[in-house]
Amino acid sequence: MKKFAVIGATGYVGSAVVAELASRGHQVVAFARNADKVAQADNVQAVQVDVLSPDFAKQLQGFDAVVSAFKVSYPSANFRQDYLTGANAILEAAKTATVPYLLAVGGAGSLFVAPDVQLVDTPAFPQEIHELADTVRVFANDLLDRRDVNWAFISPPALLGVTGGYSEERTGSYRLGEDDVLMNGDVPAGISVADLAIAIADDVENKAHLFKRFTVASK
Repeated sequence: MKKFAVIGATGYVGSAVVAELASRGHQVVAFARNADKVAQADNVQAVQVDVLSPDFAKQLQGFDAVVSAFKVSYPSANFRQDYLTGANAILEAAKTATVPYLLAVGGAGSLFVAPDVQLVDTPAFPQEIHELADTVRVFANDLLDRRDVNWAFISPPALLGVTGGYSEERTGSYRLGEDDVLMNGDVPAGISVADLAIAIADDVENKAHLFKRFTVASK
């Protein structure tokens, strides 16, 4: 049994990761703005948290790994500033706490579809979420050369769960990729949030992608 923290534990991805890690018998501390919304289990401790709090670094001590599924309300007038401020506060807290492995959950927008062409910059990318994807890309790019915090970054595939036009079926399997959008033939690949959570749990159990960005999709 290991001890993991999940930041953003009541969100779409975060709640799935909490459930997956708990199902494996790990001790899970679920950090959320509203701890009352965390699903209850004997090995899950819900903790209300503000990632901008001066004592947040103390709360990140003692874990085998931390998953950050941090997000802020979108769209909003201050989305870019609020997201980058929060995401970078988590990084600095992880650095101060000497977290062994921080896996940040991002988006598919920063994945490449061709040399030097990222998905977010393609004409077909939905404009209603362009600012969100571009902001997360900024954060991902800033991570690449950092070695003062033990980071990894996972981009879901282009289609995530039923809201992404895919499926919520848990198959128990997935395939790994690196910097490019994974495809199923001529169409972008997808994954259910349950299978994404399996991939995330596998990764943090093994600290498999230190200082790397990777992606996953259904087989």
